[in-house]
Amino acid sequence: MNPRVGVGLFVTNPEGKFVLGKRKGSHGAGTWALPGGHLEFGESFETCAARELLEETGLGVTNLEFLTATNDVMESEGKHYITIFLKGVVSDPVAQPQILEPEKCDAWQWTSWDELQANADAQVQGGPDFKGPVLFSPIIALFQQRPGVRV
Repeated sequence: MNPRVGVGLFVTNPEGKFVLGKRKGSHGAGTWALPGGHLEFGESFETCAARELLEETGLGVTNLEFLTATNDVMESEGKHYITIFLKGVVSDPVAQPQILEPEKCDAWQWTSWDELQANADAQVQGGPDFKGPVLFSPIIALFQQRPGVRV
C-alpha cells in the first residue's frame, strides 16, 4: 500500500490556543487530533486545510502557512501517511468549533502548544500505561521528528 497524504491544521484564536478534536469512527479513534483530513486530487495543502476545518468545525481560517511535514508509519493499523501540518488564524476571533461531523468527532477543545507538548511528553514516557488524553500518532511524530517546530 502506498502512503497517503493527510493534512492537519493548527488554527489559533486570539489567545494563541488551537483546536483539537477527539477522533471517532476511523483509525486513531479515541485520540485527540487537529482538524484535517485527506488531500484530494489537485487540491493545495491550504485549500484542503480550510475545507476540512470548515466541514468539521464550521470555523473559517486566514493567514494559512505551511509549518512542516512528518512521515507517519502506523504499523498496528497497516497505514502509512505523510502528514502536512499548516498553521493559520481563525477568521472570527469569537467563533467556537461545532461538531459538524458527529460520526468522526466526539468533541472539540482549545489547547495551547505548551499543554500539547506536555501531554505528548507524558504519553511517550508513560508508554502503553499512559492514562491521560491520548494524542493521534502524527502529533507525537511532530514532536519526535521536528523538535524545533513551534506554532
